[in-house]
Amino acid sequence: MIDPVRIGDRLVGPGHPCFVTAEIGINHNGDMEIAKRLVDASVESGCDAVKFQKRTVDVVYTAEELARERENPFGRTNGDLKYGLEFGLDAYKEVDSYCRSKNILWFVSAWDEASVDFTEAFNPPCYKIASASLTDDGLLKRHRDTGRPIILSTGMSSLAQIDHAVEILGTKGLIILHATSTYPSKPEELNLRCIPMLTERYGVPVGYSGHEVGLSTSAAAVALGACMVERHITLDRAMWGSDQAASVEPQGFHRLVRDIRTIETALGNGEKVVYPSEVPIREKLRRIDTRRLVG
Repeated sequence: MIDPVRIGDRLVGPGHPCFVTAEIGINHNGDMEIAKRLVDASVESGCDAVKFQKRTVDVVYTAEELARERENPFGRTNGDLKYGLEFGLDAYKEVDSYCRSKNILWFVSAWDEASVDFTEAFNPPCYKIASASLTDDGLLKRHRDTGRPIILSTGMSSLAQIDHAVEILGTKGLIILHATSTYPSKPEELNLRCIPMLTERYGVPVGYSGHEVGLSTSAAAVALGACMVERHITLDRAMWGSDQAASVEPQGFHRLVRDIRTIETALGNGEKVVYPSEVPIREKLRRIDTRRLVG
């Protein structure tokens, strides 16, 4: 028996509707109006939540990395880019107010301890730990100390590394996401059968964080037991930005949510029955009335 995890007013786990998250991440390109349009698209698609990314730039990146030459819309260095993409306190106050007005949950993946502390002021419904942070024990412990539900992404991680992370985090309030950390991911590297394997191994709700092109494989993850699906959302895959090409445009996100809900309905409960709608067909086509048979 797997206990569901409560995120806001939703329960995430077997027997409950798949929790669909639109990862805005840094696809807002540092522009609040783009961020709001992405929130709007997520709401219109029927998503349960949106997710952003929060970093303390000079903690997550070395001085050498920030000084590296990199042409971008904000300047000539990688530091110009990272600072340009990062929302600060006033911006997140606006995000919080806007998401509340649209009645959609929002949370972040916090890439350092200070970013966890920063986000705590907004009373988030949960935290996401990015695949890149899975081996950062100090960051895992800081997340655990908040007492909030935690979503752990497992891209580019071995089972031994996941075991260690789960040992630190504990399984109470934990959701694990199967993921492949390439952007975009190749279908032959998605390995969706890991979803039931991770469910059995850890006994917690397991979902899927997809970075592939297309929608069918993300929907297939639900058929394999994913209790949560996360995909990056963009206004246009041709927009500038490192994550845009592996993202889903609003029309595609609408189709994805629709297909997930259809799959949930179609899965049923696993009990074989004869539906009333089948009875007239049976009476028309069968030569032997099998209703007389027993066993």
